[in-house]
Amino acid sequence: MSFVRFEIIAKVVELGSFTATAEALNMTQSAVSHAVASLEAEWGVSLFIRDRKKGITLTEIGQTLLPHIREVLNRVEMIQQEIALTNNIEAGLIRIGTFASASACLLPKLLVSYQKKHPKIEFKFYEGTYEEILEWLHSGIIDVGFVVKGKEDAAFDLLPLIKDEMVVAYHSNHRFQKQCIVEMADLADEPFIMPTGMYQSHVEDIFSEAQIKPAILFEVHDCTTIARMVGEGLGVTIGPELFLKTQQHVQISQLNVSHHREVALACPSISHASPALKEFFHVAETVFAKERNSTKGV
Repeated sequence: MSFVRFEIIAKVVELGSFTATAEALNMTQSAVSHAVASLEAEWGVSLFIRDRKKGITLTEIGQTLLPHIREVLNRVEMIQQEIALTNNIEAGLIRIGTFASASACLLPKLLVSYQKKHPKIEFKFYEGTYEEILEWLHSGIIDVGFVVKGKEDAAFDLLPLIKDEMVVAYHSNHRFQKQCIVEMADLADEPFIMPTGMYQSHVEDIFSEAQIKPAILFEVHDCTTIARMVGEGLGVTIGPELFLKTQQHVQISQLNVSHHREVALACPSISHASPALKEFFHVAETVFAKERNSTKGV
């Protein structure tokens, strides 16, 4: 059985198009169609539903088989890496899931250290929400993902990286600008922009523990939109320092209560990971251990 056909199936699902798959794999569209058709004939099932309006989607059996196809491709990748190591050749691909602030603040320093040691390893990046990253890990779309530790990631092996403190963010001319630490009580009457997305539960816990009900003026899902609204002076918000410190026209201060989210790397199994991925975890552990130690020394 040709693993090329498995690669084609996975790529069609990823891109949602035979034409785009052909371009990505440097093949003709007829070759892609033939590969899919031959596998469907061999197995006696239809893998895709072809609809002019909805595009290409998986059939029910296609959805069932896709995780197994991805697992086979992952195992082939691991075999190739092990063979390359035996021949003193470095090769491999690591697929990483990441969210916006991790992409901006954590991933670059990790990649710099890794590529100094392993310049021939390739990377593919998928940026999404916490929930999407967990789903990509479950389905095998990515090998490793940046996650925020919680109940949902119990199925994965985790490497804690940093503790990301929750802070208050406000417009540069706000009365909080002269306060290094803002009292929770001072937020009670402030027009508040409540996140409804990735870190809403953290914000709700902070107010609950302080026994304060925020004066919610807006409820917004997108993190970047929240930061822009704060920058326009429409209200204040609470969010992770890792993200908010990168936003223009926004100032931040610590809260008088300590509350953080813990950012970690997650993969289905470190012990069964590819050589390249095991080394990625090792480098990450070294990089962020040094950063934690340097922070303690400040």
